[in-house]
Parts: sequence; structure tokens; C-alpha cells
Amino acid sequence: MRIAVLADSDTRWKWGALTAARIAPGPSMEAAPREDAQVGPQLDGFLLRGRSTPTARQLAEVGVRADSVTEVTAGEFLRAMTEETYDIVVLALVGGGVQALLHGLGRAWAGRERRPVVVTGYVGVVYEKLADGLLLRHGADLVLANSRQDAERFRAVYEGVGADASAVTEVALPFLGGAPYEGEHRPYTVVFAAQPSVPDNRRDRVYLLERLVRHARSHPEREVLLKLRSRPGEHTTHIEELPYQKLAERFDPPSNFRLVYGNMGEVLDRTDLLVTVSSTAALESLHRRVPTVVLTDLGVREVLGNHHFVGSGCLASWDQLDAGHRPEPDPRWVARQGVAADGGYATAFDAARARIAALLEGPGPMPPLTPYYTPATAPGYLPGILARHHLGPDGAPLPGAPAADRAPGPVRQIVRRAARGAYRHGVQRVAPVIRRMGEL
Repeated sequence: MRIAVLADSDTRWKWGALTAARIAPGPSMEAAPREDAQVGPQLDGFLLRGRSTPTARQLAEVGVRADSVTEVTAGEFLRAMTEETYDIVVLALVGGGVQALLHGLGRAWAGRERRPVVVTGYVGVVYEKLADGLLLRHGADLVLANSRQDAERFRAVYEGVGADASAVTEVALPFLGGAPYEGEHRPYTVVFAAQPSVPDNRRDRVYLLERLVRHARSHPEREVLLKLRSRPGEHTTHIEELPYQKLAERFDPPSNFRLVYGNMGEVLDRTDLLVTVSSTAALESLHRRVPTVVLTDLGVREVLGNHHFVGSGCLASWDQLDAGHRPEPDPRWVARQGVAADGGYATAFDAARARIAALLEGPGPMPPLTPYYTPATAPGYLPGILARHHLGPDGAPLPGAPAADRAPGPVRQIVRRAARGAYRHGVQRVAPVIRRMGEL
């Protein structure tokens, strides 16, 4: 069994690599842990070249051992998919990337009787751009939904536009796990799970940092940790314009306050209270029964993503926490999020494994990849998405290397801005700029 994972950031590599290990037909990871690299499928990692390409440290932090890792452009990945034979391809990309590669792979595999099973999905909580993101992922053989609630929403969107919804497959977040919380540690440890872009302004981020430091000063017997996603110079899925490391320079925190990095699961091993605005870490924490708080200090708003936790029982403010309040999660809400639902996490990926096995072993040719977006259904949208990944209207790689890969650093940024313009406004309006950049 050979699996290829294409990812464009550290978070999506984590989701893609762990998903690959869980969906390969056979026993679940819980039933038969794959500690030896030779056990289970061969995993080849491909990293889509861009601003968020993960570093070696970020790859290692995930804890999944790939047999190979290669940085590629979209065209190079498509070429690899025609030269190598894989059973499963996991597209762990932003929606536009998934759509572009679906068209590219559809063209690359045209005429083949057998091809890999293509799988995609979301890395965490889906709280914005639901229809846009889903339709950009339509056309994969499996579109994974991380919970019962998501599966219902995904099918409703597809059926609402007249698209085939049979690819939607309910699973769970692939990185849940770890030992259940068994009681307070010594010292009692409070962890704030930071997010790169939530909130997105200096005032709110300074406020959250100040409250965390104040909590540490008020409770010298506790250890207070600020869990950060990336070290200086590294990039994540979301751009972090105001890193907490830099903001913390204005404070003089007490000795029981520290910045920490690393695997979230390892941090949760010593956590007694997980606090966040809307990080997916809250679901990891809830899965392990760690006391979990989703902050309301900045409001319960869609732009923050904490509206997703309405009904969870986890919403609270720093004032309430400082006064000793501890929210109790609602078990019905938790179950609908795929978080230890009915204690069945070990079997959460069984349906996906069975579906993949049926496609691989089925008689006759594999069905073609058929995305919802085509030149006929989205003539003002699809060409720009394809152009952003240096693909033509038919999904074929355009001649020559992408200008952004050949140009000097400053010019590369201009080209990428032009590509983003193509994505937003359509390739016709930006094509002259892209052509001029290609001549540099």
C-alpha cells in the first residue's frame, strides 16, 4: 500500500499524514499501532512550495514518519503522480489548491482504468466559508467530515447545489488521542493555546497576553504556559502578523509564566486547564476530558470562531476563571463533534477504510474525477484558481516553471501578489501582469 500526501502548511501536513495512517485499509491505529516505519503503508510526503512550507522541525513535531518528503510545485506533483504508482492520494490543501489539483489529476489520469483513490477534508473546525470551501473540495472520492455535525452540513451544501454528496464520509479529527485526564498535576498547569490569526489585531492580542500574565501573578503556585504554534521565522497555515513572542517583550512576566512549543498532545499530558479563543486544541483537550475553556472576553463572534462552541458548555471569561469557575462540557454537544463520541474513536475511521477498500478492489475502471466547478459552471472563477497553481484551463501545467520560482526574492513577492489577484478577480484581469513577470 502506497500513499501520497500533498500538504501546503504545517497544520495540513499534520492532518494529512495522520489521516493517511488512519484511513489505510486494515486495522485502526488504536487496534494495531504502527510504531515501525515498515509496518503499514508506505507514506510519501509532498510539500507544496509556498510561503507556508513547513520546516524540518514542524514536520518532526507531528510525530509521523514519512518514507520520503519532497518539496514540489503543482506541476511537479502532477508529474510525480504520472510516474509513480499510488493507492491513495491525500490532498491536505486549502480549498483552491484542492480544486486545482483535482482538475490536474483528472487530466493526468485520463484514460486509466485504475487510479489512486483521492481523499481530502478539513484540518479542524469549519466555521467560515463553508459553501466555498466545500465546493472547492468537491470531486474527490472522499471528502472527510470530522464529526457527525459536519457530515450533515456538508451533505446539505452539496445537495443544495445539485452536486453528488456521496463522497462525504464521517470520520473524526485524526490527531485526537492520549491518556484521559486523571486529576490535578503538581504544579497545577494552565495552558493558553494561541492561534496565529485569532484575534488579528494588536489590542486584543495584548489584552489576552496581559490577562494570562495577570493570572500567573495571581497564582504563583501554578505553572502558566503560553502554547505557541511556531518559532520566529517559521510560518503556519495562517499568517501571524503579531507574534506573541514579540508582544511579550513589553511584559515582565513572573517566573511561573513560560512560552512553550512542541506537540500539543505532549503539552496536554501535563495540562489541568486548557484556555483558548477557538483553537482546535479545545477539541483535543475535550477528547481527553481535560477541563477546557473557550474565552468570551472578546465577544462570541464569527470572526473569532468561538461561535462554533455555542452549546458546548465551555464558554467563560477570564474574570470567571480567576474567580474559580470551571465550565462543564455538554455531552450531547461533544458527541456531535466527533470528540470521543460514545467512546468509539477507535472505530471512527472504519467507514472511510471500507469505502477506500471498495474503490480499490472494485471491478471495472475507476470513475473519473468530476469536480463541481468546470469551465462551464464557473467560467469566471475556475480559471483564476487554476492559474494560481500554474495550470491551464484544462488542468494541464503551463509551459515553463512558475515565474515565482524563477524570479529574485522581491519579484517573487510581486508574482505571488499577482497570483492572489488572479484567484480573487479572475485570470483575464491579471494575466497581462503574470505574462510580464514570466519574462523576467
